[in-house]
Amino acid sequence: MRRPAPRLEYYVPHNGGAASDFAECARRGLCGPKKSLDPRFLYDERGSEIFERICSLPEYYLTRAETEILERAGAEIASALPPRCRLIELGSGSSAKTRILLERMNEAQGDVTYSPIDVSRALEGASRALLESYEWLRIVGVEDTYESGLRLAHSSGDAPALIAFLGSSIGNLTGSCARSFLRTVASVMRAEDALLMGVDLDKPESALVPAYDDAAGVTAEFNLNLLHRINSELGGSIDVSKFEHHVVYNAGERRIEMYLRALEGQEIEVCGGRAELRRGELVLTEYSHKYTPEGIGDLAAAAGLRVERTWHDSARRYALVLCSRA
Repeated sequence: MRRPAPRLEYYVPHNGGAASDFAECARRGLCGPKKSLDPRFLYDERGSEIFERICSLPEYYLTRAETEILERAGAEIASALPPRCRLIELGSGSSAKTRILLERMNEAQGDVTYSPIDVSRALEGASRALLESYEWLRIVGVEDTYESGLRLAHSSGDAPALIAFLGSSIGNLTGSCARSFLRTVASVMRAEDALLMGVDLDKPESALVPAYDDAAGVTAEFNLNLLHRINSELGGSIDVSKFEHHVVYNAGERRIEMYLRALEGQEIEVCGGRAELRRGELVLTEYSHKYTPEGIGDLAAAAGLRVERTWHDSARRYALVLCSRA
């Protein structure tokens, strides 16, 4: 455990292991027949900064919709929580929207303990910024994957917990993986705990694609940064100019699919492996599944969770779902 500042401590249980994990995933993903890169690695420090810019784009409605719901329903959510409830957040990023929840929880119960979980090294900086704003806040963070970090954060205290999984991050997982992940969350939860989950709702392709392929090219910069990261951190030999950002909507699967497309045939070296790409070949970098209201209930039930309350933004594009253990 590290204690870099008063009221701030955080765990880095796999210190030194992140680079080797990234290297293995990059080598395996690019050198195989069906090429992909794990979306976890989109969020290094620069990737997280670019994503913050994406959140303010006119096309990217998700952050505005979720923020609207939190501003309107935050007090209601906080008042429904048991006393001394702590907040555990999966994929905290800059914690911008989390401030709304923290403030409402403080109004309802006084001092709050917050446990952000993120693979990004930006976790400490974001935590320090929160502590400068809130004298009533204590932070116990974990720099780790969601599953491992949740177990560690949850076991670090015995107070009830609100587990927040915001930003429609559940949409990055395929159906079976989403169910498996939520079963893991449910297995950690105690009777008084709750899960607050952001879910993007299915809508016409004309509304979805621009949110992931904006006119200013910021999402393209975000996607291509993954290749820059492979070069800078792993010694890759990728000519990033030979790739472009590519987005499609798969209506049958109700998901946005984000790719890097090779502009020409090429051969690259990655972490001791050699990858050959044809002109036009796609490298999958992220899925973003969209849900119907019925699909949300089915997903929760399959994971051993019960939907207690659902809130929507004014345009009904997005849902914030409060779940308990069934």
